[in-house]
Amino acid sequence: MTGSFPKHTMISEIVIVRHPVSVCVPVNHKVTLSVRAQGTGILNYQWFTDGAKKEVPNGTLADLTIRAQQTQLYVCRVNDQYYKCVFSNWVKVKVLDIDKSGLPIDWQGEPHIATNPKPQKIQPGTKLVLQCAAFGVPAPSYQWYRNGQPLLDMKSGTLQIERATAEHSGTYLCSLSNTLGERWTEPVDVDIVKSDQPPPAALTATDKVALLIGNLNYSNHPALMAPVMDVHELGNLLRQLGFRVVSLLDLTREEMLTAIEKFIHLLDKGVYGLFYYAGHGYEHAGRNYLVSVDAPQPYGTENCVCVQRIMLSMQERQTALSVILLDTCRKWYNQGSLLSAIKPLAPSGNTVYGYATCEDAEAFEVQDGGKSTGIFTKYLNKHILQAEKVTHVLEKVSEDLGRDPLITGKQAVEIKHTLKEPRSLADPVRTTGHTKELHLRDACWRQANELPRKKRLMFLCRVEVEVSFSALYSNVLVAFATVKTTGPHTQDCVVTLSSIPTMEDIFSRSGRSEEMDSLLLMNNVNPDCTLRLCALQKLKESMVIKVDLHYTHRDSKLRQTESQQVDIGKPLVASCKLYRRNHGAAGRTREGAFAKSMGNIASGNPPLHQTGSCRPFTRKAVCAAKIPVTWSNEPEENDENDFSCPH
Repeated sequence: MTGSFPKHTMISEIVIVRHPVSVCVPVNHKVTLSVRAQGTGILNYQWFTDGAKKEVPNGTLADLTIRAQQTQLYVCRVNDQYYKCVFSNWVKVKVLDIDKSGLPIDWQGEPHIATNPKPQKIQPGTKLVLQCAAFGVPAPSYQWYRNGQPLLDMKSGTLQIERATAEHSGTYLCSLSNTLGERWTEPVDVDIVKSDQPPPAALTATDKVALLIGNLNYSNHPALMAPVMDVHELGNLLRQLGFRVVSLLDLTREEMLTAIEKFIHLLDKGVYGLFYYAGHGYEHAGRNYLVSVDAPQPYGTENCVCVQRIMLSMQERQTALSVILLDTCRKWYNQGSLLSAIKPLAPSGNTVYGYATCEDAEAFEVQDGGKSTGIFTKYLNKHILQAEKVTHVLEKVSEDLGRDPLITGKQAVEIKHTLKEPRSLADPVRTTGHTKELHLRDACWRQANELPRKKRLMFLCRVEVEVSFSALYSNVLVAFATVKTTGPHTQDCVVTLSSIPTMEDIFSRSGRSEEMDSLLLMNNVNPDCTLRLCALQKLKESMVIKVDLHYTHRDSKLRQTESQQVDIGKPLVASCKLYRRNHGAAGRTREGAFAKSMGNIASGNPPLHQTGSCRPFTRKAVCAAKIPVTWSNEPEENDENDFSCPH
């Protein structure tokens, strides 16, 4: 009979007779993972990755061939027509993004050493680290040796001894082997030496403070997408490094200047200060200018914020490290504008500029895996947690960006610094001797980051609703409402939220709301209702959250509504009154009163800059007016030091 099986058929268990093996290969190398199994009838295969949650597309054969792009785990499920299944062993496809130029063209998978360990000369009590790496199919096994003797507990690519002593001196090498052969690294000497001078004290910060600004919804210029995610993700990473972070979106020029003033006041002697900006910008005569969301069309230096002035203010606070990171364009515009008057910086040896792009060039943002990101910030976030000198981190960012085919020939990172010590953003905070300043700084910082407390509301119908809050940025608050208990006479309860005064949800526009919603999902919340409260820096009075409860009365079947209000005061940065700038200080530091003409212009309007072929994705804001000028398109390079030291 069709579809039936003979009664004498013996159904045997599925047995995997050969499991796949782990491999270690270069980026983009072709890899085949194989599994062999025996069982009754036809066997079906399905490969999985990412913790068995994701099926590999077209991975339905016993052999899976892929182009290795990143390190991932794989497993194969084998099943028969009797609904029996077994899984293979998990295997790792490890991808080393290092030089593969020496890999033979006819390489068959035997161990091939990609990096050798380096000689070390260290002091007693310090950490000893030796590293090596090798490609191999199967992935090689590691065994370290000292003076020809195997170190039985050292069987990975990294040999690490936390506190080295004299007995750890000697000659080290590592054996790397798989089923196809064995290779040995070059031997290296490790010397444990006593220094006549005490080792230098570990570099520390008395505190770490960061201001992050992302401008995207411009009144008179093309809108951007990426600052939403860029500022949020970078802020989270900086918090992991111990920074106090204030993150703000969509600021006017006055709001930017006030936020920067308050940021500067948080800095002090020994503090690490970091300023990050994502948005439209340009360069004029060696100075960098940030375009606020209310900048007119066309704009001049007097409508923007000068970056070099920010650095000067940071330095005047005697910081131990001053870092400015700019994910913005540096096209040369407004050659007829007057320069900002900035006195030269003292040679303190602690400043770092990280530019997303080089002079007279654009910075780009792209859609990457369903989210918008600035290309510079994408690679910055990849490396920023590393405990390395900050300039070395930026060099890695530069190298990664240089390999990105999307912007080859269009964008290249530029690093300028005066760093005389190997300071890292990951350096520890040591507050000894600075506790008074720390307490004052802590109070000021908390003012811009304090969340309203969670509230539980009991309605007359005996329904209990919880209202809680989360900060996506220092000026974007999200209110959540969740029905905790329902009353004895209620059903179909629905909660809605609104605010008094009403705050515009600037992220409800096309393409923006999805990314903001994804940030809420990261917080693992599942409320019945949410309300985004944006642009809190504009709030001049206490905010009231109106909670409306809609329900059906069980007896009357009528739809009814009850309301309550929660006064949350001035949350987050609203309490800082960014709309009210100290104009006494502002008058002393206004942008643009340098009394030196940069050339003759035919009109008072600033010149037009040319739009590029990738304009929808670039971070430049075009000035509409075009002016003929009498000088060339190669402006004289001036920075703050040029006004006191003639060349």
